Amino acid sequence: MKDLDDIPTLMRAMGAQARAAARELAFASAARKQAALNAAADAVWARRAEIVAANAEDLAHGAARGLSPALTDRLMLDEGRIRGIAEGLRAVAGQKDPVGEVIAEWDRPSGLHIRRVRTPLGVVGVIYESRPNVTADAGALCLKAGNAVILRGGSESLNSARLLHACLVEGLRAAGLPEAAIQLVPTRDRAAVSEMLSMVGVIDVIVPRGGKGLVGLVQAEARVPVFAHLEGICHVYVDRAADPDKARAVVLNAKTRRTGICGAAECLLVHREIAAGLGQQIVDDLKAAGVEVRARGLTGSKAAEDDDFGKEFLDMIIAAKVVDDVEAAIEHIRTHGSQHTDCILTEDDAAAERFFTRLDSAILMRNASTQFADGGEFGMGAEIGIATGRIHARGPVGAEQLTSFKYLVEGDGTLRP
Repeated sequence: MKDLDDIPTLMRAMGAQARAAARELAFASAARKQAALNAAADAVWARRAEIVAANAEDLAHGAARGLSPALTDRLMLDEGRIRGIAEGLRAVAGQKDPVGEVIAEWDRPSGLHIRRVRTPLGVVGVIYESRPNVTADAGALCLKAGNAVILRGGSESLNSARLLHACLVEGLRAAGLPEAAIQLVPTRDRAAVSEMLSMVGVIDVIVPRGGKGLVGLVQAEARVPVFAHLEGICHVYVDRAADPDKARAVVLNAKTRRTGICGAAECLLVHREIAAGLGQQIVDDLKAAGVEVRARGLTGSKAAEDDDFGKEFLDMIIAAKVVDDVEAAIEHIRTHGSQHTDCILTEDDAAAERFFTRLDSAILMRNASTQFADGGEFGMGAEIGIATGRIHARGPVGAEQLTSFKYLVEGDGTLRP
């Protein structure tokens, strides 16, 4: 396994260890998993200076490669973000254990008693870019759900990821759980990604977390199931019945709080009846905050081109457009959205209900910033990603979404006639 020149052998060895660990995790007690995560949180906080130093190496490596400001922001760890990682580990530790939960149970006239219960998926593969915190989030959530996980972080975050992984292993060791339950691919070689995508019978599901290029590659080439979203093209529609103060504050937060995350607003839609008033005020607020507004029907920083709509900028740039009504906003989002997160700002219950009913994005919001599109903010402690597909998992993928189910059927010598 130490021979990094032989990637297929390396990945086969990691896969075999992960399968063995998954079999043990499937019946590990909730208390041991909780102890492992709390011990890992202690280790992260105790080693925060080391983590910051390792992250500085990653930032220097990223700068040398010309990493964009948005990706640099995702990569950066300071003491505040490390505190957030530790708190996220503790939050996941404190959650109810999903494994073995009875989802439904019923009796049949035949005399059978049937229970549907949550069970681990098995081995999860996570492929991600830039964000070293995904190492901790993914490791914690997979462990909580009784899954082994193979983590393949981005080449730019390898030093930070190694230290965070070491902290997770400290937690596993302290709780007496197999250290192979959480493994980090120890190489930047992209061949490891190709191997993971073809590990049928070893990896049960792949979760890619990164840019459109990475996720598209995984979806195109994976031979195992994938939980994924391609882009976070999040819209905010300001209805004619929007509260002006709420609308101005929410739009500014949705765009500018952190521009490099998938929940950042990328397109502003404004009802025609308020375009000259509240709509223009919001555009002016954005421009005053340093946002380049590419507008149509409003006075922005510059005129919008057709390809500005449906674009994930991940930067201080937003597209803006005047629409006739809520139906036109819905049609625009259907055409240009990515079914990630979309928001309506309105005090009109009927308009909000129409927006919620007629759109099928993974997350729909009313009078709240799209920056809340996050597993931690949903009370999941953390997330492994936000899934925009329709099969198995949608929206923030937490521990519960990393389980499947099985049926437990009990009889008393029961025979089928």
